[in-house]
Amino acid sequence: MNWFYRIYHFALKCIVIFIGIPSPKLHQGKQGLDSAIQALGLQKGDNVLVVTDNVLLQLNLHNIVAEALEKANLVAHYYSEVLPNPTIDNIENGVATYHQKHCKAIISLGGGSVLDSGKLIGARIVRPHKQVTQLKGLFKVLKRLPANIAIPTTAGTGSETTVAAVVNDPQSNTKYAATDFCLVPHHAVLLPELTTSMPAHISATTAIDALTHAIEALLSINCLKFSQERALCACKAIFEFLPKVQQTPNDLNARAQLLLASHYAGQAFTRTSVGYVHAISHQLSAQYGTPHGLANAVLLLPVLKWYGDRINQQLALIARYCGLTSLDYPIERQADDLLNHIENLLRELNIQTKLHEVLQSDAAYLAELALKEAHPDYPVPHFMDPCACQGIIKDIAC
Repeated sequence: MNWFYRIYHFALKCIVIFIGIPSPKLHQGKQGLDSAIQALGLQKGDNVLVVTDNVLLQLNLHNIVAEALEKANLVAHYYSEVLPNPTIDNIENGVATYHQKHCKAIISLGGGSVLDSGKLIGARIVRPHKQVTQLKGLFKVLKRLPANIAIPTTAGTGSETTVAAVVNDPQSNTKYAATDFCLVPHHAVLLPELTTSMPAHISATTAIDALTHAIEALLSINCLKFSQERALCACKAIFEFLPKVQQTPNDLNARAQLLLASHYAGQAFTRTSVGYVHAISHQLSAQYGTPHGLANAVLLLPVLKWYGDRINQQLALIARYCGLTSLDYPIERQADDLLNHIENLLRELNIQTKLHEVLQSDAAYLAELALKEAHPDYPVPHFMDPCACQGIIKDIAC
């Protein structure tokens, strides 16, 4: 079947080359937020659905959006039932709120789960006769969403610029994605002050999520020049500014650089797709509720080490671009320098190497689901077999 997968990957590459992937209009800072709201084209008194979660409401992080909407003479209605791993019910309840309040636009304020929920709520609004389960896979929406803005409060998922939205189906214990060009938000607003209240471990794991996006984009056989440039910039910024954020949480410049790195990594992987780190990570989130960023952080090195010498060229490129190695070293040494740097960074961030909730007895089932997700959708550089996948899962289990 590998030859079929490569034909499919080539078809995806042609879509990127000849059709292109849309990007949101990027705004930064409070003035950028005002500009994005104005660009929605709403009338005074119009209602806007603000999708967020209860934690952000309790922290009053929504105030900056509330003030901007009030300034624009728009009425905010909050939907905050989104879970860390959003469910189909979360989406359906958001759709109901949108209709009940007669909203004209959506502003999503939160981490990746909130931003993805905002996308799917918009998709259900324009496709009222399709269930969320019917949006799974490629190009099942194909209709422009209501006017919308995505505002990330974590520097990790890059969901404010991606074509995908992930949701959990509790009935089947599965996690899947809807993928469509129209799911790319119309506007993305980066506000570093919203990220300063994040606990250190959340800042760390979300940034490693962004690093994983960038690295898996660079490993993809569909990685073109734009994605390579964006992914490399993201890697360099994360390696430089993540330690600064850990040391000085209120450093707004460092926070802004991490947000931009996450945005760039999102632009990169939405054109190349991801790989086995995400394929396995999604199963852990669906099965055990493991936070996505943490799962990626634990899986990143085991998957990279499984590839071995087969990805030395790509790893060496990252190491050279980020100044983590010597140009005089052979490729193998440069690749090792990157792996060592990642390992040391994860250690400094106090990120665990095992996940206590993962059961070794589940490895075969999880591996089956992970490879089913990865094949054929992910243009990975080399194909993983069930035995190798099970081995990685068992290695991170306690």
